[in-house]
Amino acid sequence: MHKSGFVNIIGRPNVGKSTLMNALVGERMSIITNKPQTTRHRIFGILSGEDFQIVFSDTPGVIRNPSYKMHELMNRFVNTTFEDADIMLFVTEVTEKYDADDPIIAKLKEMEVPLFLIVNKIDTASQDKVMELVAQWNELVSFTKSIALSALHKQGTEGLLQVIKDTLPEGPEYFPKDQLTDRSERFFVTEIIREKILEQYEQEVPYSAEVAIESFKETQTNTGAPLARIYAVIYVGRKAHQAILIGKNGDAIKRLGTEARKSIETFLGSKVFLELTVKVRENWRDDEQALRRFGYK
Repeated sequence: MHKSGFVNIIGRPNVGKSTLMNALVGERMSIITNKPQTTRHRIFGILSGEDFQIVFSDTPGVIRNPSYKMHELMNRFVNTTFEDADIMLFVTEVTEKYDADDPIIAKLKEMEVPLFLIVNKIDTASQDKVMELVAQWNELVSFTKSIALSALHKQGTEGLLQVIKDTLPEGPEYFPKDQLTDRSERFFVTEIIREKILEQYEQEVPYSAEVAIESFKETQTNTGAPLARIYAVIYVGRKAHQAILIGKNGDAIKRLGTEARKSIETFLGSKVFLELTVKVRENWRDDEQALRRFGYK
């Protein structure tokens, strides 16, 4: 018997959804930083064995009060996960609080597929606190399973993976067994560049930035080694943000390019020539055409 299914991961920003999927899939599929609202798209991470295939789905965090059209579309990505899940993982963490009338609670109560409560970051709290939190959640929602873990330290993730395998329905092979994700190399290159922006810049600047690959050519060096020539454009919403990204005498953009190139080389397994340009596209987060180009629609 072959078992398969879509295991969708939802929760608020910065509760560790991407870290959890990476721990389960074994590959660095989603962008991870210590800043909230990091993941902007729905990303599949595929884990296959001889007799099973799990299609994990990482989503943006649920944004309670969307400020831009982009946020509304990100929430729409989340809503689709309620429609196609075979198993749903609801991720919270030990310091997080929800009101009983929160819309996400109502949606969870309507789920008709196995629903797992995942309490993350247990390394930051006492066992009594964790057990108390699990009990409180189960008073609100009837979860199929409740699992406490630390995704960052991979504590409890193997147990979760086994429970998922046991719960999977019988099903077909949705993707080739050697495929790890539904996204292209270009997509992950943009995510790496955006991750470095989040790490290097403060306040509003990272959240007003979006990355587009204008050119991605795979060639060879003079010695025959693989070489990727990448030209990427960073779009920001304001002229002032463009100046900050570039920095005095271009120092900031050079540093960004160096750090991004190193990570892209590790990801691609080849030498990389990376050229970055910063352009202003005012109010792109509310611009239908820009959002479509950047893959939000």
